[in-house]
Amino acid sequence: MKTITTLSLLLLLTGAESTDTFWQTFKTAVSKHDVETIARLSKFPIEMSYGIASIKTKAQLAKRYRQLFNEQTDAAACFSKAKLEMDADNPKHFTVACPDAAGNEVVIYHFRQTSAGWKLTGLDNINE
Repeated sequence: MKTITTLSLLLLLTGAESTDTFWQTFKTAVSKHDVETIARLSKFPIEMSYGIASIKTKAQLAKRYRQLFNEQTDAAACFSKAKLEMDADNPKHFTVACPDAAGNEVVIYHFRQTSAGWKLTGLDNINE
């Protein structure tokens, strides 16, 4: 029993550490407009807000970077101080809320832990 508890705690701590590592890498890539790294840290297709086509490839990500990270919010500024919101019902999912032009935190970025690690999976605007 002690071994199982220790192993569970180790896995939990390792998951938290990898979340922090992922987040540091991801937000640095956004601040540097590093499409290559962002693509590697994303799961395609990246879902978009209501009525906007998903981003299906790295090439589309490069073309639509502004739409994903600057049109509805200043993601780089937001990510520099944002706190991750872990999903209480699903530990393999977290979100980051960013303010729109009016200052309301309605622009939500979704992230999911996959077999290949944490990945950006979508953007949502809860006002739409």
